[in-house]
Amino acid sequence: MGGTFDHLHLHDGHKLLLKTAFRLGKHVAIGLVTDEFAKEKEFANLIEPYTVREKNIIKYISSINPEYSNRCTIIPLKDSFGPSITNPDIEIHVSSEETYKVAFEINEIRAQRGLQRMVIVIIPLVLGEDGTRISSTKIRKKLSKL
Repeated sequence: MGGTFDHLHLHDGHKLLLKTAFRLGKHVAIGLVTDEFAKEKEFANLIEPYTVREKNIIKYISSINPEYSNRCTIIPLKDSFGPSITNPDIEIHVSSEETYKVAFEINEIRAQRGLQRMVIVIIPLVLGEDGTRISSTKIRKKLSKL
């Protein structure tokens, strides 16, 4: 899986993504968008620095299960694909309904390169208090008005 994972404490969708990955995988590779790659996103000035986001992921997964931090690798993502298009050991990709098309694209690239396609697990979108989907962009937009 991969993402920005900013303001994780406010993003129940990203929390579900992480929980699902650890339920399915013995070892979980978490692609974390670099600060440079994050500059392309809306409200980029409100994205927490990479080191903060990395620490927050470790803190969150450790709060679920202290062993989880030993079962993961956080990989800097400089593009939408990361090592998923080159690493034959990646077997499952956990995506949301919002991002699963990238996982399908990854599988096409993997097939073209002679790699086994990954199993794609799509989690449902998580709705916020207003009844609409939670997204990092919405969270940053809301923070920009504070």
